[in-house]
Amino acid sequence: MEERKSKSASAVCSYAKKCGGCQYQGMEYAAQLKKKQKEMNKLLKDFGHTEPIIGMKDPLHYRNKVHAVFGRTRKGEIVSGTYEAGTHKIVNIDECIIEDQISQSIIHTIRGLLKSFKIKTYDEDTGYGLLRHVLVRRGFATGQVMVVLVLASPILPSKNNFVKALRKEHPEISTVVLNVNDKKTSMVLGERDIVLYGKGYIEDILCGCRFRISPQSFYQVNPVQTERLYQTAMDYSGLTGKERVIDAYCGIGTIGMVAAGRAKEVIGVELNRNAVRDARINAKLNQIKNIHFYEDDAGKFMVAMAEAGEKVDVVFMDPPRNGSDEAFLSSVVRLQPQRIVYVSCGPDTLARDLKYLTTHGYAVKKMQPVDMFGFTQHVETVVLLSQQKPDDTIEIDLDLDELDATSAELKATYQEIKDYVLKEFGLKVSSLYISQVKRKCGIEVGENYNLPKSENARVPQCPKEKEDAIKAALKYYAMI
Repeated sequence: MEERKSKSASAVCSYAKKCGGCQYQGMEYAAQLKKKQKEMNKLLKDFGHTEPIIGMKDPLHYRNKVHAVFGRTRKGEIVSGTYEAGTHKIVNIDECIIEDQISQSIIHTIRGLLKSFKIKTYDEDTGYGLLRHVLVRRGFATGQVMVVLVLASPILPSKNNFVKALRKEHPEISTVVLNVNDKKTSMVLGERDIVLYGKGYIEDILCGCRFRISPQSFYQVNPVQTERLYQTAMDYSGLTGKERVIDAYCGIGTIGMVAAGRAKEVIGVELNRNAVRDARINAKLNQIKNIHFYEDDAGKFMVAMAEAGEKVDVVFMDPPRNGSDEAFLSSVVRLQPQRIVYVSCGPDTLARDLKYLTTHGYAVKKMQPVDMFGFTQHVETVVLLSQQKPDDTIEIDLDLDELDATSAELKATYQEIKDYVLKEFGLKVSSLYISQVKRKCGIEVGENYNLPKSENARVPQCPKEKEDAIKAALKYYAMI
């Protein structure tokens, strides 16, 4: 495993037992990597060999985004930090070993300013108070800092003086944004942003591209490892400059814009309006002209492309931790890209999604874990899948007499195959078509099954589109 030795091999956090954010506190970093590798090998063993995990040079203070929830103790003391594991009790944190130190210092300063400015913290139980959360994001490459004050009201008393006092202590702050969250919700950010100072966003540089980051934008929290993650994704994609590419769940366009320099055309699809806005701005900022962004559900977008007969060569997909749903995965299969590059932050859901893709015409070629989140149990993984072609099958001698009732022809009924094709491809197929395709695939069917009643009648042949759909169903039920 790469770079297991670290000067910060066994850091111990005094909040570990209460915070719950880091599951591997007190464990040597080399041991953390070994444990993660073992878990990934076990979880993904059905899909092939897992490459040695790529570790960090320094697993401390790697998070470029720091979030603190604010509140008070029963004695009225102001506290800020994170919720105790499994509760909404705030753990007052002064120093975190994985969060950016400058960002932490800014949060401590804000906590100290609240009393003199008579700003009350929000009480979840009563709904009274003003300050709910503080979010600090820092561009490690640019040094730019954004402070987001999440308030229960759009009105911050003495806002100009408050910002002035904060910037006096921290002149490195580039922008201050007031985010309004006036609902009883567990969500951190509300929908409305009010810029109090600066441009309302910061910029950072990743893989040679410059990215604009707004309060609502998704941006990887570990930029050093993100570059290694994306480099792996690019290597796996095999881009030569001739390909048409889709970046699904594209966010602010990070993966797509890195790929744009190696592809003919890139299409980014994202449902979040703010992210799409930033993505389009980022493309102009980097003078990238062969990428286009669409505000849409990626699955529906790809289904529409498939129905229009459009083709793509590579699909990058970087879903949230809960993975992709079956509707999205089926849309990828319908579009039939030559290669799928799956970037995952949830190993369990990755295994689930790979099971679907590998039973729908794709084969796993490579799997590379990357440690993005030291001292936690989380792992990012890049997986390359390629279309499974007929040439990829292996011929074996099989004695059919040795097959029992689990034979291929008994695994799914004709009705089950019809239902699957209708659900996944929107096509109605007859039993006659199914039997024709089964015969082509070497599956035994009844001698006179579904033949026309008239001896001289012309037997209709299964169209190519329906044949492909039926074959997909046979693969899904492991009949071929």
